[in-house]
Amino acid sequence: MSTQTKSNPITDSIETATEKVAALSEKAVENGKRTSSVLIDSYEKTFVALADSYVKAARSTNAEWFSTIADAQADFAREAAKSYAGAARTFVG
Repeated sequence: MSTQTKSNPITDSIETATEKVAALSEKAVENGKRTSSVLIDSYEKTFVALADSYVKAARSTNAEWFSTIADAQADFAREAAKSYAGAARTFVG
C-alpha cells in the first residue's frame, strides 16, 4: 500500500499568506531604508546650504568681525550636520 500525503487547504493557505507577508515585510524594510537615506541626504544638504547662506549674508555686511563669527558658526553647523547625518546613516544601515 502506498501512502499519499493529503494536502490541507487551510495549512497551504496559511503558508502562502506567511510567505507573502514575509516578502512584503522585506520590501517595506528596503523602502524604509531608501526613504531614510533620501531624507538624511536632504537634511544634510539643506543644513549646509543654510549655513552657506548665513555666511554669504554676513559677508555682505562688510563687517569683518561679523563675517568671522558667521564663518565659525557656519563651520560648526556644517560639521554638526555631517556628524548627525553620518550617525543616522550608520543607524539606518
